[in-house]
Amino acid sequence: MESQDGTIALTGQIGLIWKQTKAPLLVPFLKVMVDVCLAMSVMLFVERVYMGIVIVFLKLLGRKPEKMYKWEAIKDDVELGNSAYPVVLIQIPMYNEKEVYQLSIGAACGLSWPADRIIIQVLDDSTDRAVKSMVERECKRWASKGINIKYEIRDNRNGYKAGALKEGMKHSYVKQCDYVAIFDADFQPEPDFLCRTIPFLINNPEIALVQARWKFVNSDECLMTRMQEMSLDYHFIVEQEVGSSTYAFFGFNGTAGVWRISALNEAGGWKDRTTVEDMDLAVRASLKGWKFVYVGNLKVKNELPSTFKAYRYQQHRWSCGPANLFKKMAIEIIRNRKVSLWKKFYVIYSFFFVRKIVAHIVTFVFYCVVLPTTVFVPEVQVPKWGAVYIPSIITLLNAVGTPRLYFYIPTCFLKCSYLRHMSNACYRSLHLVMFWILFENVMSLHRTKATFIGLLEAGRVNEWVVTEKLGDALKAKSGAKASRRTHIRLGDRLLLLELGVGAYLFFCGCYDMGFGKNRYFIFLFLQSIAFFIAGFGYVGTFVPTS
Repeated sequence: MESQDGTIALTGQIGLIWKQTKAPLLVPFLKVMVDVCLAMSVMLFVERVYMGIVIVFLKLLGRKPEKMYKWEAIKDDVELGNSAYPVVLIQIPMYNEKEVYQLSIGAACGLSWPADRIIIQVLDDSTDRAVKSMVERECKRWASKGINIKYEIRDNRNGYKAGALKEGMKHSYVKQCDYVAIFDADFQPEPDFLCRTIPFLINNPEIALVQARWKFVNSDECLMTRMQEMSLDYHFIVEQEVGSSTYAFFGFNGTAGVWRISALNEAGGWKDRTTVEDMDLAVRASLKGWKFVYVGNLKVKNELPSTFKAYRYQQHRWSCGPANLFKKMAIEIIRNRKVSLWKKFYVIYSFFFVRKIVAHIVTFVFYCVVLPTTVFVPEVQVPKWGAVYIPSIITLLNAVGTPRLYFYIPTCFLKCSYLRHMSNACYRSLHLVMFWILFENVMSLHRTKATFIGLLEAGRVNEWVVTEKLGDALKAKSGAKASRRTHIRLGDRLLLLELGVGAYLFFCGCYDMGFGKNRYFIFLFLQSIAFFIAGFGYVGTFVPTS
């Protein structure tokens, strides 16, 4: 009896404390947070609508890079021989790339370019001696076939990829090169890659960079890779295209691109001050007045991370690095006098602030923290346009960017072949939209955390973990698509942060279903399940150990 009385008394005290703190503290704070999140949602909404309008006009007008800039194929000259072709350096940075090194080296050696006008540079930072030996043997094998390939190593990994690329540019033979093409270890360019990109640089002296699009060879490996493809398609089809066509600026993707070496040097070369050395170089080159071209119809095959651990590390780097770079370069961009005020505004506000900071923060803070918390505080109301309409429109605009999601529009109303192509009947991934939304919200937890780490320059700000590539390892070990390992210790799977957020969302959903009036519980339950699935490690694929 006494224990029951004590429990009742404790419950009463907790209820009293809740009532005393809710009105003066929680309600005002939550209202402010709702207003801030709504403002960020509107910013993201305007950005998405703007880019959607621009990309439609670009497609309607048929503005292709070949029409916007001078482009003429390099012609063979009997008298001049191969001298009409500039000398091109191919850089392939590697780090313990056991599964994919043969693919990338083979693709680079298969490029259609005169053998005496190309130098292939394999920058091997591997710490595994066995892998180093295999890569060196592969380079010697191609060298024996007459390919001008250099195997370069260094005695440290200072600067990671940026350090390797910077060190590679110091070799004496690089001085004879005019351009440098960069391919990560899992990238496989088609033979005509240089023939389609170099003419932009030859005929347009103001262009510093030609960037190609990524094509994912393992997008159907598992549900997680399909989600990644849907997100990255928007980046390549919309964001890169808009930046290239309207401002001649976009973030270099770090691979599948060709740089004018003089522009690279003028911008200050490679720097390792952030984990996005590619974006850093692009911004600095742009501030020098150089232009960039994105060739969306030129695709380079590569691999998506198919393990959740690898994907989380990648997303940490991709979210932390831009935020940290924004902090370091915002004042420099504002003070720059070589670029227009409009371009400065685009780089600072649109490219960095909205896409690299606001987009991550509002997704997690609003939909996974603030909105669920309002079920306990009926005094705080989120307008329907902010809770439903704006996120729905943003999702649709994002979805239209991926070729996996087509929405039916009567073709008789469409004069543009691109829009007719997009209006084909609903494609096979339309049913994945809900999974995609939930998965993106789960990943927003890591992206938001990484963004704050970058802005505050906290402990993991310069953490660099090379994204694991599996190549054909899964097929070789399983003989089919990657299967999940059944014998994995539960402790190796558990992710406490995801489980904690999932538990909170589930509690909010139960309260809303029992006592609330918002009817958010359906979303809250679905989102909590997504966090639980990620928290227990049932995302992505697992490599069999034998």
